[in-house]
Amino acid sequence: MLIYQVYPRSFFDSNNDGIGDLAGIERKLSYIKDLGVDAIWISPFFKSPMKDFGYDVSDYRAVDPIFGTMDDFRSLMRACKQAGLGVIVDMVISHTSEEHPWFKASRAREGSKASWYLWADPKPDGSPPNNWVSVFGGPAWRWDAERRQYYFHSFLSSQPDLNMHHPEVQETVLREMDYWLDMGVSGFRFDACNHIFQDLQLRNNPPREDTSAALHPYGFQLHVYDQARPEMLPFLERIRKLLDSYGAFSLAEVGGHDALKLMGQYTRGGRLHSAYSFALMQPDSSAKYVRGVINTLEESILAPGTPCYALSNHDKPRVATRWQNGRDRDEAVKMHLALLFSMRGDVCLYQGEELGLPQADVPFERLQDPFGISFWPKFKGRDGCRTPMPWTPALHGGFSEAEPWLPVDETQVACNVADQEENADSNLRFARRMIALRKACPELAHGSIELMDAPENVLAFRRKHEGGSVLCLFNMGTVPVTVTVTGMTFGDALLARNAAMDARPLRLDVTGFCIVRE
Repeated sequence: MLIYQVYPRSFFDSNNDGIGDLAGIERKLSYIKDLGVDAIWISPFFKSPMKDFGYDVSDYRAVDPIFGTMDDFRSLMRACKQAGLGVIVDMVISHTSEEHPWFKASRAREGSKASWYLWADPKPDGSPPNNWVSVFGGPAWRWDAERRQYYFHSFLSSQPDLNMHHPEVQETVLREMDYWLDMGVSGFRFDACNHIFQDLQLRNNPPREDTSAALHPYGFQLHVYDQARPEMLPFLERIRKLLDSYGAFSLAEVGGHDALKLMGQYTRGGRLHSAYSFALMQPDSSAKYVRGVINTLEESILAPGTPCYALSNHDKPRVATRWQNGRDRDEAVKMHLALLFSMRGDVCLYQGEELGLPQADVPFERLQDPFGISFWPKFKGRDGCRTPMPWTPALHGGFSEAEPWLPVDETQVACNVADQEENADSNLRFARRMIALRKACPELAHGSIELMDAPENVLAFRRKHEGGSVLCLFNMGTVPVTVTVTGMTFGDALLARNAAMDARPLRLDVTGFCIVRE
């Protein structure tokens, strides 16, 4: 499945209040349809105090007014169905907002909801029950004066974690999913899937040996007790059973330690359909590193589960900047797109990635992300990849007539959709061609993947399906390279750029790649 991720706050503002909305997505649906993708994944639009911009849900069955109304969502659903696009809803079930009625009842010790969240007594000296720390900095326990206990939060202290061990919590969460499935959604993307269960013995996490890359104390621990718990697996099977009754799709976001192996566990038979990690959203774009990710996934994920590949999303710096490495940005973007849509499995394309949008440099005084505000300037947060989509060369990139919630900088406006529509060699036009090629080529759409030996800076693999074979070569380095691959033969060149196809050995210039049928 080819999935286009929409971050609704920043896609298109239909009512000129500076914030994107559901009606804005519907207005631009033909643009998404023309890309050739199969479905849209919409980041959370549920009712929320927006302390983590929708990932702190206070009502799973209500649209937050900043995004519109439930009628707007139903209208979008109808339009997507007419366009042949599925709608994947972002489900955040590891935690809720502190403003959710469930948490308010739990805080007040009302009936069974008293244990719907992870509460614990302090140590005799009043300190937190163990050494767990928050992803966003500081202890993962917050004292509640009303209840005289600590509650656990993986992220912001305003995002208490649900106690998913509780049978009623599991049943209730499944009913929340059922509500949206009844409405006709095509499936769910599950946020922070590895954070859904914790160790009920509250054992301390062991220390990590190498902390040289740690941004804050979270990186000093091996998170074996506050995430990635084995109790998650039978719950995933319950989710899958529900989804199968509707013919719906499931995609897990998997982070943390051994994420690639967890992806394999979460997509075993009877669990989720697909999973992605942050493995290819890191600074390392070397052929050796990317090859290692593919190899590990191929060893971890067994049929019928499939990996999902993503190079960018709303949490990580944009790939156009992160993997540019001093090369021509537009040429590098085309190679990234060709690589992404040559992978085996499902693919997620983040809004603006098809334009080659660079990472924005949001000044401190305009930051909205609490993560970035806490760790500035060493870490600038996630706002740089969440800035509004530039549709035209007009003010604010044509996103809104009002000042947007985040600024659109000049380098991003220069990548606008309208100009790229007019340029036959633009990143946008290339993305459409690459997606069309994948859909037309059975080997790319459905084939197995076989990694091949190649020169140091070259990523090489074959995609095979029903007797057909396609050879994919990518120069991931910063200098030209000649390539001779054992058994390499050339038939039709399906796509090639910055590659001397008539030469033997093959020459790949910087950002050079070729996809050829053997």
